[in-house]
Amino acid sequence: MNLLSIVWNPDIGFHLGPLTIRYYSMMYILGFIAGYYIMKKIFENEHINTRLLDPLLTYVVLGTLLGARLGHVFFYDWSYYKHHLIEILIPVVQTPEGYHFTGFRGLASHGAAIGVFLALWFFWKKYLKNQHSLLWLLDRITLTIPIGAALIRIGNLLNSEIIGKPTGTDSGFIFKQLGEDFPRYPTQLYEAAAYFSLLFVMLYLYWKTDLKKYEGMLFGIFFSLLWAIRLIIEFYKEPQDDKDARLLIETGLDKGQWLSIPMLLAGVALIFYAYKKYHSKKLSS
Repeated sequence: MNLLSIVWNPDIGFHLGPLTIRYYSMMYILGFIAGYYIMKKIFENEHINTRLLDPLLTYVVLGTLLGARLGHVFFYDWSYYKHHLIEILIPVVQTPEGYHFTGFRGLASHGAAIGVFLALWFFWKKYLKNQHSLLWLLDRITLTIPIGAALIRIGNLLNSEIIGKPTGTDSGFIFKQLGEDFPRYPTQLYEAAAYFSLLFVMLYLYWKTDLKKYEGMLFGIFFSLLWAIRLIIEFYKEPQDDKDARLLIETGLDKGQWLSIPMLLAGVALIFYAYKKYHSKKLSS
């Protein structure tokens, strides 16, 4: 075996009696906990009532999970779920013998982005509308998202899912859980490393620069970089299904990349908007 290849065959979780605690689920929990404490530091720094952190966490958790689930259903697998509606929000699968609990097997990051945005809008409207703008909240929530995204990709690696394409060499990860004996690109690790780097970039911009005064700037930078990362790394991933594979052959881009492009452009547009708005205010004052 080549020294640069890694045979990947970890356990998916650990057992507590009859209950299996999945590492993938733990990554979500750790991401939410880390995000909570980052927002606590921000709220304390800006003298915002920290009692708002608990409802904020609730809104974000619900927005993330519902958005990610519905994103997978409608963006990637509606042809299946339109005949199995009960499985959309209930973690079961229908078999000839009846329904069996499986846990959710499909969550999409593009859906999560939409879900979190809507959740933050509802939170802002209820708790912060009279104090700060929605862009103020979005600028600050961006400091919490990269660490959650990175941990989820590590969870994907532990589950041997969202795999990379074969490397064509002796180097890479060999996913034994999938019954394979050839190396693939560990795209989950690439993406996780990129998101951790994005975390440090956003923390630096917030704590060490004046860009937080440009409402929408931090969110625009985050959004454009996040989807640029996704767009690039997607070139090394396997298509998620046959339709995705056909789209890749026909257009050169898969569904994840096509969904990322408008979000990336929205981030770039917001950067220009924030810059123009800030300097217009300075000129008028």
